[in-house]
Amino acid sequence: MLIAKQKKKENIAEYVLYMWQLEDILRACSLNIESVKAAIVDRYTDLQEDVRCEMIEWYDNLIEMMKKEQIESKGHLQVIKNTVSDMNDLHNQLLQTPKEIQYNALFFKTLPFLVEFRNKLKAGEETDDIELSLNALYGVLLLKLQKKEVTKETQVAIEHISKFIATLSAKYKADANGEIEWD
Repeated sequence: MLIAKQKKKENIAEYVLYMWQLEDILRACSLNIESVKAAIVDRYTDLQEDVRCEMIEWYDNLIEMMKKEQIESKGHLQVIKNTVSDMNDLHNQLLQTPKEIQYNALFFKTLPFLVEFRNKLKAGEETDDIELSLNALYGVLLLKLQKKEVTKETQVAIEHISKFIATLSAKYKADANGEIEWD
C-alpha cells in the first residue's frame, strides 16, 4: 500500500509492474489475508497500529477485487488494466503531436524490439504496444527474481523498452500535473 501509493505518484509504469507483482504475491498466498499478513504486513515491525490496519484492509480489498473479477489464477485487476489503457491513450496522443519529435523517434527505435517480442509471444494486435512493453519488462523482472539467465539480445531489447517506458511515464506524470501543452 505504502509503496504502491508512492510509485503511482512518481512513476506510473513502476506502479503497474509493482501491482502485477503484488497480484502474483497475493496468488502465492492463496488469496488468504492471514497468509498475506504473515508474508507482507508482519515484516513492517515499526508500523503504527492504524497504518497496519489500513494496510491489512487494503490487501483484503485487493483480494476481494481479484475474486470478484475472477482473476484468482491469472490476469490483472481492471483498475490496473485501466491505468495501462490510459498510458496507451497518452502514448497515441504523443505520437500524433508534432512537438513530440523526440518521443516519436524513441518509440520508433523501440518498435523493432516490440515487433520481435510480439512475434515470440504470439500476441495479437489486441495487445497494444504499451501493454506489450510492460509485459516484456515484467517477464525479465520475473526471470531475474528466479535467477534465470537473460540473453544479451533480450538485455539490449529491454534497455530500449525501459528507456521508452520511462519516457512515457515521465510524460504521464507531466500530463497529470498539467505540464504538457496540447495544441
